[in-house]
Amino acid sequence: MNRTIRGWTTTTLLLALLLAGCAVGPDYQRPGPLANGAPLPDRFKEATVPMQTAQPADTVERGAWWAVFRDPLLDEFMTRLHAANQDLASAEARYRQAIAARNQARAALWPSIAASGGATRSKTGNGSATGTVNVGLAAAWEVDLWGRVRRTVEAGTATMEAAAADRAAIRLSLEAQLASTYALLRVVDAQQALLDETVRAYERSLQVTNNRYAAGVASRLDVVQAQAQLQTARAQAIDIGVQRTALEHALAALVGQVPAEFSLEVRPGLTLAMPAIPPVLASQVLERRPDVAAAERRMAAANARIGVAASAYFPALTLDASGGYRGPSVSDLFTVPHQVWSLGPTLGLTLFDGGARQARTEEAKAAYDQTVADYRQTVLTALKETEDNLAALRLLEQEIREQALAVTASTRAAELAFNQYKAGTVSYLGVAVLQAAALTAQRNALILQGDRATATVALINAIGGGW
Repeated sequence: MNRTIRGWTTTTLLLALLLAGCAVGPDYQRPGPLANGAPLPDRFKEATVPMQTAQPADTVERGAWWAVFRDPLLDEFMTRLHAANQDLASAEARYRQAIAARNQARAALWPSIAASGGATRSKTGNGSATGTVNVGLAAAWEVDLWGRVRRTVEAGTATMEAAAADRAAIRLSLEAQLASTYALLRVVDAQQALLDETVRAYERSLQVTNNRYAAGVASRLDVVQAQAQLQTARAQAIDIGVQRTALEHALAALVGQVPAEFSLEVRPGLTLAMPAIPPVLASQVLERRPDVAAAERRMAAANARIGVAASAYFPALTLDASGGYRGPSVSDLFTVPHQVWSLGPTLGLTLFDGGARQARTEEAKAAYDQTVADYRQTVLTALKETEDNLAALRLLEQEIREQALAVTASTRAAELAFNQYKAGTVSYLGVAVLQAAALTAQRNALILQGDRATATVALINAIGGGW
């Protein structure tokens, strides 16, 4: 009898091990990045470099890409961001959760073993008392006949990799926010210096106008116009301080510091170096962008969950084993007569569930289709953002050159008009108009420099970091 049981158990185990090589559900194959199988374009509209086949490279170290701006203070702020930003800390915690969830799923590949022990004592109505002491071990293992556990592990691994890519995407986004905010703050500093110098120039103009009025060669209207011009410039100088305060507070939040304890010294003049635009491959964008990698890994996880759902249609086989000792007292517990054990498989199959399994399978398939759509939309967004910023940088370079000519011309016109006013050949109204135009041209030139800096950062972000 024992020989028969042993033979039957051995046969069941061998059969289970053979079937464990199967895994229901579709094996993952990455879909094309565009709908309906459309190929990627040969090149970007704004670039001349031809397309190449993309190979995943989102885990390649991006390095300190912000070093292209050659600003030591920006380097310091990046270090502080990596150490103290709470959005980044949250992303790191989510990644650790994903690792733990994957490890939890992988643990199901192994048997679970539990120990137990206990003692009971009972007494009957006639006064007799009995006692039982027992110790034992129990083991259970679900044989992964249809790949449910393996598909679960596959989904957990892909989810963990997606969380790692999400962490990289958040890190890159925060770095880009910091670089853009810092660049804009320095542009505001340059505007502040320009407005301060303009206020001093307008004060000198007002003094000249007062002197001419006192000499009887200028009207009271000229004095009032000069005063209004000066006050307008002073108001603009105050307003630019409001913008700087908001940018300074934003920097504080990014580096994990309370705004009340954060202060950044004003630095007049633009000191950020602007790098030349490198050739950009569309394939490199898809290789390096962590959000594209995260979307692709979510597709793999969703695909594996289809197999998990489909495995519910097949019987589940569990091997159970237990052994130990049970006796009336501890002294004779560990003896052969008191030894107990059991071993045997359990096969379970749901025969009717009102369509629940089918619904779960359809839900898993729909979830996969959603991740495919999300992935393809992420690819389109990546290509769009790269095109946007390549075009922005190309056009900004042209606009900056034209604006520089406008600054030169408007400044010269204002100087000539003021000299003519001092000579008494024009009224102060013409001077005020030309001086206002010169100031606007100079401020616009600085704003364009800021636009170029933020577009450069945005392009670096769009291509997945690195330069």
